Amino acid sequence: MSLPEIAALFDLSHTLHPALFSRCRYPWEVLAALDDAILALSHTLPETYEAQGNGIFIHKTAVIHPSASITGPCIIDEGAELRPGAFIRGNVLIGKNAVVGNSCEVKNAVLFDCVQVPHFNYVGDSVLGFHAHMGAGAVTSNVKGDKTPVVIRYEGQSWETNRKKVGAFLGDYAEIGCNSVLNPGTIIGKHARVYPLSSVRGVVPENCIYKNAREIIVIQS
Repeated sequence: MSLPEIAALFDLSHTLHPALFSRCRYPWEVLAALDDAILALSHTLPETYEAQGNGIFIHKTAVIHPSASITGPCIIDEGAELRPGAFIRGNVLIGKNAVVGNSCEVKNAVLFDCVQVPHFNYVGDSVLGFHAHMGAGAVTSNVKGDKTPVVIRYEGQSWETNRKKVGAFLGDYAEIGCNSVLNPGTIIGKHARVYPLSSVRGVVPENCIYKNAREIIVIQS
């Protein structure tokens, strides 16, 4: 199997900025361009978005709790919800009807439409596809312990990201169990599921269940 590319992970009709992805092959390649891409996109937004200052643009139908903290650049799309204590640290695109829940932190990331990170999640330097869901306490780890650039390994091959900070990439409809850790550079395929309390590294193919590093099974239709 080859490493999943953007086209195999995400339906680009469910993000506010498909052009950002169409210029790239692998998902981590969008991370370096996020700040400039968000600011450029902000100049094309219709009047249904309100400028909040400091590069923050929020759709008029989005629900933002007063205790949420937002740092730009950031665009929050139609019907999205930021719950109490949500912390947006900049360079973030939040899709339609997405949920960033209580005490969740998001930075340098793209959340596609209908993503849910509803309870005590950390999402950094990551992309979460359409309808991806992270259970309570599940987090992305975006820096290696030795602080060297992240390398993604799969099927005996290696891919250099040339980035010290790389989180996780969740394909459409991926499900991450509660209190799991997605180690730097983890890729979760479409419709894949991760058991609770897992420590995941590398690639979980689409339509598979990750029970542990030695037990990844195909979902039976």
